[in-house]
Amino acid sequence: MAIVRLETTITAPIGRCFDLARDIDFHVSSLASTGERAIAGRVTGLIGLGETVTWEARHFGATRRFTARVTRYDRTVHFRDEMTEGAFRSFVHDHLFEARGDGTLMIDVINFQSPWGPVGWLVDLCFMRGYLRRLLAARCRAIKAEAESN
Repeated sequence: MAIVRLETTITAPIGRCFDLARDIDFHVSSLASTGERAIAGRVTGLIGLGETVTWEARHFGATRRFTARVTRYDRTVHFRDEMTEGAFRSFVHDHLFEARGDGTLMIDVINFQSPWGPVGWLVDLCFMRGYLRRLLAARCRAIKAEAESN
């Protein structure tokens, strides 16, 4: 299993950062370059415990779908979304938040595994981890910019 971990320091209240990270509409606007859109489940507003969202986006020249369910939820501190349908063998994204002085430390941890056994492991190691890191970093920058704008 491969891991992507990013830490982002944000000068904004923890609640604002937490809500931006689970806001479907903000997610769509922050990943506009992929054409990402919510097509089923919760398609607008703030996603919560037990809810699902199905995303459709363009990655690697093809339209792909990915369904995730929020399986853990501790208001302002942590939520987890796990893939229930999609291209990965497994995909778990933990969103963690810590109050730090006048701001928030946002920690994203993605544990994922591509299908195809040893070939998938090589894809993850050589390519997918970097791709997901860049995608997640762009999203973290967008959350930071939005949270600090008010």
